[in-house]
Amino acid sequence: MCQTPLPIYEELRRNVSPYQVLALKCPIRGMVVEWNALEINDTATTYCGPAPTPGNLLSSWNMDPLVLAALTLLGLFLWRSHDRNSGQAATIGWIALFVAFVSPLCALTAGLFLARAFHHIIIVTVAAPALAMALPILRVGTIGVWLAILSAVMVAWHVPAVYSWIWQSDLAYWGMQIAMLGSAWAFWSLALSSQPDQVLYNALGIAGLAGIMGFLGAILTFAPAILYFEHVGGAALWGLEPLTDQQLAGLVMWVPGFVPLAALAAMILRRGWLREADI
Repeated sequence: MCQTPLPIYEELRRNVSPYQVLALKCPIRGMVVEWNALEINDTATTYCGPAPTPGNLLSSWNMDPLVLAALTLLGLFLWRSHDRNSGQAATIGWIALFVAFVSPLCALTAGLFLARAFHHIIIVTVAAPALAMALPILRVGTIGVWLAILSAVMVAWHVPAVYSWIWQSDLAYWGMQIAMLGSAWAFWSLALSSQPDQVLYNALGIAGLAGIMGFLGAILTFAPAILYFEHVGGAALWGLEPLTDQQLAGLVMWVPGFVPLAALAAMILRRGWLREADI
């Protein structure tokens, strides 16, 4: 069996603190490594960790009492605040947050970057717009400003150095999660407003968000090297090469992320044009 080239092994040894690389197998295509065996150090995990295996995924629920209490309070607030027309949206938004932060998906984000991409999609394109329909917030500023803030937060999530910081600190993790949910909630509160003179701006804002999803998806899909060494061991547990996991995450950002948003922007724009034609 051929050995991993020393520079790659040393890079892994420096960056992958939660794991000890026990055996590596060639051939290596660029920076793609096929992982035979990894020993997981349970003392170094991110929030929602450690990474689950296929065998224990369904039992990997997050029972953090602070998260459960926060979701309970949010549910009560939404229940007291919503009207008859927004009750369904409030329910969808609350369920989306429950799936993101309590269900086994939360634990899976500690293993696969693919799961992290789904996690972001659920927060930005399901939970946030549903909550905005049920309870609009911060209708100040312009949709362009909130798009810029949300885009900056999403891009920051995908910067490897920032991602490592989030991985190592629960405070950083929750700070970035709140920043993403809060800016997305404010963005959708404006984007879904029914003011006739804002239809074009709303459609362009949603199209801009679709563009950010596509941009991040392209980077993840076509990156020639591993960007997030934290998921090396988690990918191995699921029989994936780390680069394959990263590329699948890029496809998630493209298909469930970009396509529905682009379609929604086109639909809003078409309705605006039809409304103008009727006047």
